[in-house]
Amino acid sequence: MLTPIDIVPVQNTLGEGIVWDGRRAWWTDIQEKRLFRYDPAKRALETFDLPERLGSFGLTEGDERIVTAFESGFAFYQPHDGALAWIARPPHDAAKVRFNDGRVDRQGRFWAGSMVEGGGAPSGKLYRLDADGRYEICVTKVAISNSLCFSPDGHVLYFADTPRRQIWRYRLDPVSGALSERSVFAETPPGAFPDGANVDSEGCVWSAHWGAGQIVRYDPRGRIERTIALPVTQPTCVAFGGDKLDHLFVTTARENLDKAAIKQQPLAGALFVFAVGVAGLPEPRFRPRPGTA
Repeated sequence: MLTPIDIVPVQNTLGEGIVWDGRRAWWTDIQEKRLFRYDPAKRALETFDLPERLGSFGLTEGDERIVTAFESGFAFYQPHDGALAWIARPPHDAAKVRFNDGRVDRQGRFWAGSMVEGGGAPSGKLYRLDADGRYEICVTKVAISNSLCFSPDGHVLYFADTPRRQIWRYRLDPVSGALSERSVFAETPPGAFPDGANVDSEGCVWSAHWGAGQIVRYDPRGRIERTIALPVTQPTCVAFGGDKLDHLFVTTARENLDKAAIKQQPLAGALFVFAVGVAGLPEPRFRPRPGTA
């Protein structure tokens, strides 16, 4: 087991969507409607209350606001004063559907997928939010959207419908944002469900395996290159940070764990930081056109 260089015992119910802004890590506790910001150099933690559950978000170019996928739609949000400006609220096809995982691509567009809560028909979708504030539905019939990340050149999108235990690889047109040529990139074993993911500077995919308590690094061909075991069973998302972008920040969850399970894994819901010896890539930023929200 690789020893963490830092642990932030925040006890998140559902920590998710972590990103690095060049100095600090940001993430959301979806179920508690809170946003977290952590400066590892100062070991300083801040929290911000949110108006809705926040599934995912991205940094915005030239702006202190973040671009968000709240449970009901896309918006710009200013953490310091709570200012909210809705961009679009796509209608969900069924009850108990909310936005979940998301990430900004190399061209500055924001992608986010929705998920079905509590079972039922897979009526979630994968959306692309463009610079002008318009959105497009790119994938349908999804149960739980996850694993959104992009190859270093921006020509490949990775995506998973978690219950299917497969990470898919799409060809991404860098100009139009259109997806094509879906193939299976990796398949996880029973009990290991692909959650949040990220891509490093070598084009390898780092995937959080919910239920299996591990982070798996896949090479660009989908072969397992290494595994990081965690002292908790529900890792949720990963981001590269630190001065050299070679620290892996991992969010986790304690959702659905009973008292006995939490006693066995008291750090469930904590933020973990590992020195992995591989550099990530700077987090892309959403590039809205003037006048977008």
